[in-house]
Order: sequence, then C-alpha cells, then structure tokens
Amino acid sequence: MSRAAVPGLPSPHPIGDLLPALFADDDFAQRFTAGLDTVLAPVFTTLDSLPAYFDPRLAPADFVDWLASWVAVDIDPAWPVEVRRAVVERAVELHRWRGTRRGLTERLRLVLGVGAEVVDGGGATWSTAPDAVPPVASGGDVTVRVWPLGGQQPAEEQVLTVVRAGCPVHLTCRVEILPGPPGSSGRAEG
Repeated sequence: MSRAAVPGLPSPHPIGDLLPALFADDDFAQRFTAGLDTVLAPVFTTLDSLPAYFDPRLAPADFVDWLASWVAVDIDPAWPVEVRRAVVERAVELHRWRGTRRGLTERLRLVLGVGAEVVDGGGATWSTAPDAVPPVASGGDVTVRVWPLGGQQPAEEQVLTVVRAGCPVHLTCRVEILPGPPGSSGRAEG
C-alpha cells in the first residue's frame, strides 16, 4: 500500500468550494486550488483512516514493522505479514510471559505454527538458618521439544532463533524437533 499521491483521488474537502464567492467563477483560482487538492487528497485520506494505521490487523505491511518498534517486539522481515501482524497485536501478552514456559511455547506456536513442550529442571531452595550455604545449583538446561501442527517440519535454525529470543540468558536451551507430539512414535533430534 502506498501513501503517496494517487492519480485521480478526489479530495473530500475541495479547497475551491471553500473560497469566497468572488473566486467561485475564477478559472485560475479553481485550477490553482485543484492542484493543491491533488497534493492534499492523500493526506486527508490517511488522516480519515488514521485509527486503522494503529490496528496491526488493518495497517499497511510496512507500518506494521514500525508499530512493532513502538511495542518493543522483534520481528523478522522474513516472516509472513500475517505472522508479523499477530505478533504485534499480541505484544503485551508476549511481553508478560517472556522467559516462561508459556511465553516460549506461545511464541513458537504463533511464529512457526508448531506445538512445543518445555522441559525445565527448575526449582527453588530455601533455608530457615541465616547465612546457610546454598546447595549446589542444578544445571541450567532447558529442553524445548517442537513438532509440526498440521504443516511441514520446522527448520531447525528458525526454531533456534525463536528459542534464543525467548529463553532466559542464564539457561542453556536445547532443541529437539519431533515428527509429532511427545508420546507418538519416532523422534528426530535436532
């Protein structure tokens, strides 16, 4: 979609109609204002539909990328426009769950159309004694298993890119690409 001059686009508010009656029959004034109408018509059209520009479902594709920067969402230009629209539309929710199992599985489903299972050792320790020595921390490994949801097998590099963006930096994330949901026959590890 272009927001430039559109040939033949009529102005919703022609300037010639707003001139005093003295200039209503003046050929030069009407031609001059018609030239201004040609320049201003796309501006009026854009302003009349301004709320649509702030709705990622309706905004032009190039504007969706700009909206993504407003809501601090990293989107890949290689993603289809509909995926980028969905990620921008759900930015607040994705930020709320960032770094969690739910956030990672939701982002994988939204961006790549895959099912995901996050296996995390997790845990917390505490002591009733002050200055107690904490126990040895378990390995910070997270295994992310993904499988296609009715589509083709996801590319390992795409999965790794999304996982790296959503996995907490203090954890090591491992990815397994499965042919189907866990528990089904046959596994392909990536």
